[in-house]
Amino acid sequence: MARKNYTDEFRRRAVDLYESTPGATLKGIAFDLGISRGALKEWVHKLGSGTTVGVQVSAGSSVRPESQAAKISRLEVELTAAQSEARKLAEERDILRQAAKYFGRGDELVNRFQFVEDHKDAYGVKRLCEVVEVARSSFYAWLAAAPGRVARAAADTALAARIRVLQDPAQGGDRAYGAPRVTADLNDGVAPDERVNHKRVARVMHEHQLAGIRLRRRAKTTIPDQSGQKFPDLIARDFSIGEPNRRYVGDITYLPIADGTNLYLASVIDLGSRKLAGWQVADHMRTELVEHALRAAHRDRGSLAGAVFHSDHGSVYTSKAYVKLCKQLKVVQSMGAIGTSADNSLAESFNAALKRELLAGRAAFPDEATAYRAVFRWANRYNTRRRHSAIGNISPNTYETAASATLAEAA
Repeated sequence: MARKNYTDEFRRRAVDLYESTPGATLKGIAFDLGISRGALKEWVHKLGSGTTVGVQVSAGSSVRPESQAAKISRLEVELTAAQSEARKLAEERDILRQAAKYFGRGDELVNRFQFVEDHKDAYGVKRLCEVVEVARSSFYAWLAAAPGRVARAAADTALAARIRVLQDPAQGGDRAYGAPRVTADLNDGVAPDERVNHKRVARVMHEHQLAGIRLRRRAKTTIPDQSGQKFPDLIARDFSIGEPNRRYVGDITYLPIADGTNLYLASVIDLGSRKLAGWQVADHMRTELVEHALRAAHRDRGSLAGAVFHSDHGSVYTSKAYVKLCKQLKVVQSMGAIGTSADNSLAESFNAALKRELLAGRAAFPDEATAYRAVFRWANRYNTRRRHSAIGNISPNTYETAASATLAEAA
């Protein structure tokens, strides 16, 4: 089904694709990306640089050459704009230099709010929020909640003093007491409305460095092997189409660059409709690559609860972090046999099609920016325009729209 909401990154990538493509037209780019021409035109107006390699004047054009006076006037305007932009960038540099020391303290978002509060008289709230990338409404909400935070901090300080007493041997306490025992002591014989939650006790003890002394250090003798996690094959080479958002396959492929380096693409493909529901490109193959691809699919779908995700036994897919993310998103993991590419052949076929169509016989992409733009355009066209024989030679979005209508009628 067609997307209705687009992220800021999608809008910027769409504008960049239009401006960097020779001979590009709004209609052509919009058609490839599956969006309306009006929407792309609006994004170009708001986010574009104002230049494009796609606009050319033909040899027979009747456009008059620019006069000297007009050229001087235009250059003066451009110079003024450049100077204004230079001042703006210099101010932004100064702000970020001052903000740097705030970002290394605990909660980064809270520290950004604190930075805005501390420097608002010098630069103004609006400008500071733009530079440190926080919403003004969020900053003002944080500011309005300040009295409550002060009260909670005072209450936490008082609780920390009570904990110190319970841990002080001179007053009959025990320095080895940790959060569970301290909580029990605090709640012993008090009224129900005065009881303290053990999570709060643990947090206060951590913040005030009151962790109990460990009288006996445990030796860690077993280090779990992350790559040893195994999952059953829930696909069994059944790559048939069907209801969307039920079964997915994914893989990682490399994108060769002319300088000898590689980019890497992680994919999440819906078996039901063949839609590329999520993807991510990076210059590494760490677990974050496949995590971001799965999160992208989750954003596109709204929910992946109960869906099966099938992959090979790559270390990133068996890592603790990725397994944890799947559990968080309620995704059921599936894996084929080790060393058998046929168990994930649809993802392998997708990778081959992508490189075959984008490289068109070339050995590599000229640079990383070109590679990313090419993948961005191809991936969106893949969902909105590219016909797939498995689903009746229609696009995945068209297939999903029809499937949605069928389910609605059946209901």
